[in-house]
Amino acid sequence: MTESAKSKNDVPLEALIRDDAVPLESILCTEELRRRPWRPPDYGKENIALVALVSALADSPHTILQTLAEKVLDVLQADSAGLSLLTKDEKRFYWAAIAGAWKPHIGGGTPRDSGPCGDVLDRNLPMLFTHWERRYPYLLPAIPLAEEGLLVPFYVNGKAVGTIWAIAHNDRRKFDAEDLRLLESLGRFASAAYQAVTSIDDLKFQIAEREKAEAALHELTDGLEMQVRARTAELEQRNKQLAEARARLTEEKLSLERSETDLAEAQRLSHTGSWHWHAGTGEVVWSKEFFAIFGFDAEKTEASYDLSLERIHPEDRSKVEEVRSAAVREKRDFEAQYRLLLPGGLIKYLHSIGHCVVSPSGDIEYMGAVMDITARKLAEEALHKAQAELAHVTRVTTLGEMTASIAHELKQPLSAIVNNGSACLRWLSRDDPNLHEARAAAQRVIRDGNRASEVITGIRALVRKAGSEKAPLDINQAIQEVVHLTEHETLQKRVMLRTELAADLPFVLGDRVQLQQVLLNLITNGVEAISSVADRPRDLLVYSRLHESNQVLVAVQDSGVGIESEDLKKLFDPFYTTKSQGMGMGLAISRSIIENHGGKLWASANNGPGATFQFTLLRYR
Repeated sequence: MTESAKSKNDVPLEALIRDDAVPLESILCTEELRRRPWRPPDYGKENIALVALVSALADSPHTILQTLAEKVLDVLQADSAGLSLLTKDEKRFYWAAIAGAWKPHIGGGTPRDSGPCGDVLDRNLPMLFTHWERRYPYLLPAIPLAEEGLLVPFYVNGKAVGTIWAIAHNDRRKFDAEDLRLLESLGRFASAAYQAVTSIDDLKFQIAEREKAEAALHELTDGLEMQVRARTAELEQRNKQLAEARARLTEEKLSLERSETDLAEAQRLSHTGSWHWHAGTGEVVWSKEFFAIFGFDAEKTEASYDLSLERIHPEDRSKVEEVRSAAVREKRDFEAQYRLLLPGGLIKYLHSIGHCVVSPSGDIEYMGAVMDITARKLAEEALHKAQAELAHVTRVTTLGEMTASIAHELKQPLSAIVNNGSACLRWLSRDDPNLHEARAAAQRVIRDGNRASEVITGIRALVRKAGSEKAPLDINQAIQEVVHLTEHETLQKRVMLRTELAADLPFVLGDRVQLQQVLLNLITNGVEAISSVADRPRDLLVYSRLHESNQVLVAVQDSGVGIESEDLKKLFDPFYTTKSQGMGMGLAISRSIIENHGGKLWASANNGPGATFQFTLLRYR
């Protein structure tokens, strides 16, 4: 390789790694690079860069290298970019081409065996460094310092003779896998172009030599004719190599075109469209699948931001605008789900993401994608409907099992109504009617009638089939209503049911019927667990308390048979039950209800006998 003149920015060869330098692994983040989210490929911009490299074929090798540095800076949106080449003696690297903030350092260099470029050539792999001056302090004068440096090997005739690099001088952006792909792609293309230009220079030299030889033919003997033919054959071979290089460049272009075709097909199959939006000018670019998702004809429609906004459902439009506007103001990425309302009334559900790119001049651009998730949304709605139907069946089944308790709850006020009605008649049938006692008996009839009505209303609420209706709810009151409904059953089975409800609990936002279904299920499960034991106190405790800062906790603790460790793992699985009879859906539905309220339901074995089921709910405001 050609060695440049020594620059004032060159680094002495005796500059080695100091004893206090950090290990190489501490400044490498190559593996993190591959895990980072990456932006969609911009093949249009990449093709422009490749065309610029092709145009440089008509100039010198140095022009190829400088064009490469400038295009890496542009396509990767880096702060600095350049190319380091080995000197002839391969003892150091010199910076042959630089673009961006480090351009004043062009012609400088670093040692071969103690620097980032040497590390890349030793491993023959792309590498991503962060703050490399911590290991190589001689890079401290290279201002501005590098926040991240991405390097890939540069090959000539199959041999790694240097590195291509891109630098970010601050943390405004992080390099990703797309940056690595672009850097390697441009490097391969530039390598072929560099070799082609070098061949052309050599060919020009050979042509000049041939002209000299032809001028001297008149003075040479016939034997020199064979030497001229040999030289001509050699030049033809050079021409063949040049043609092969051009063919390789053509193949690279065809490969890029195939990649674009593959991307379009992948978008069609996944119902994903890509887009680009310049926030300042309003200019937008849509992929073919984006047109299809929004119901536009790509051949007849010109993409525009306002056009896409018109297709967003009127109820979602302002929300989407707020999300995008906030993202532009804060210069950050955004994500949103919304609906489209297409002509004819068809509704689609979309998931959209946008990645913010801020240019050095301050221009804000977004690249992103939209995915049609209508099928998934419809499937979720069907699942929710099925879960609601199953929950209703479970409630009715549970109440059916509690027929005796319900009958008892109704029998008590009805009997009292009959007795007080009879007493009222007796007071009124006297020769001297006692109106005061008759009035009191009538009031007791009304009181007991209201009590019976409340029992029937509560049962009807649990039995009726209705959607979720969340409202601010006093959870202690809901607990007391369920406990009252189960009192007769617990007494019949000789279970001592106690409550310890914390005072001044905040309200929760929930569906009273659904939460009472969970409580009813946990209490009846606890009663059944206790009913199968006879050698210990038959206690069932329901308690509530404040949990952390923003949650309310409710627990049902029994002294029953307990839960085996292997059952704990599967207890909430659908159709799994430890009972001799039962569907195995009660706990699965209960967990689904609690999670739908933003809470968590779990079970644990007690230190003593029995088990505890507890759940949390978010407090209301």
